[in-house]
Amino acid sequence: MYPVSRLAAVQEATAKAGLDALLLTPGPDLRYVSGYDAKPLERLTCLVVPASGEAYMMVPRLELPAAEASPASRLGLEFVAWDETDDPYAIAAARLGRPARVGLADRMWAMSSLRFRAALPGTEQVLAGSVLRELRMRKSPAEVAALRQAGEAIDGVHRQVPGLLRAGRTEREVARDIAEAILASGHATVDFVIVASGPNGASPHHDVSDRVIQAGEPVVVDIGGALHNGYCSDSTRTYSVGEPPAEFAAYYEVLRQAQDAACRAVRPGVSCESIDAAARDVIAAAGHGDHFVHRTGHGIGIETHEEPYIVAGNGEPMEPGFAFSVEPGIYLPGRHGARIEDIVVCTDGGYERLNNTPRELVVV
Repeated sequence: MYPVSRLAAVQEATAKAGLDALLLTPGPDLRYVSGYDAKPLERLTCLVVPASGEAYMMVPRLELPAAEASPASRLGLEFVAWDETDDPYAIAAARLGRPARVGLADRMWAMSSLRFRAALPGTEQVLAGSVLRELRMRKSPAEVAALRQAGEAIDGVHRQVPGLLRAGRTEREVARDIAEAILASGHATVDFVIVASGPNGASPHHDVSDRVIQAGEPVVVDIGGALHNGYCSDSTRTYSVGEPPAEFAAYYEVLRQAQDAACRAVRPGVSCESIDAAARDVIAAAGHGDHFVHRTGHGIGIETHEEPYIVAGNGEPMEPGFAFSVEPGIYLPGRHGARIEDIVVCTDGGYERLNNTPRELVVV
């Protein structure tokens, strides 16, 4: 998942971008480059990746054993341990000299970025994502295999959902059982569980509530987590507890056709926005254009949401290894809603779906 060669590729990209160094604190950027899933603390942990020269890891002394036990130890890094009475920002600044431009981890806390600004006066700060995005978007075969494993695991959870849904249960009760199933499936963490019944299904990012599920209601179930290797799952299926309203069944079939059209549009060279359009055009033609209120998808890897984004205005061309969700939705405020979501990988010859549970409406 975290090859030693990645650090050299990051250094090369840093130099090419005209940056003197990347400063990567705990979060997905640090984990992507080093494999170290460091705790986000008020004490500074920071991987310093200069455009030339040797990279090193600033770590609080009490975190040194964890850093040395992590995959980062395979990189031949110097671990620079600092003590409670030290100023780690001053130590890093002294080693960096007078850099003109540095890239900060996209998820760096403001507390750390401001202290780096004070320690490096006159140094321009930009987002490290401007360097790392090109690498992170193109998933290696090992990363695709990890996402495939995550997809299979969350598919196994969706197969259990029909046995958990029934009239009289609350959304929260169903979500609790789903969360337990996600962990039992091999995930290390439960990142989110959406159980949206009846009118709550018209809110795309509804969480859960104590609402009691009623007979004849659609239920949107959007679930995901991360495996122990850090790679994420994310899949949505819509169910109905008993026969749904006729209008729902009609637009659900439109949605299924739209999701399939967007998947079939995936191939190298096509733009991200054209995949969004493939789904949106089907939904708009059926008169529900105003009821599709979000982008068609987002990239996925060691974050559930990362680049590329499948949205109008994004002309980025597809490349083999791009991994992202295809998740159009139709939402009727005050009544109900539906979404179908698969993780898809662009391949040399087209695409591969990483989720494979039924996309037809499941009536339980």
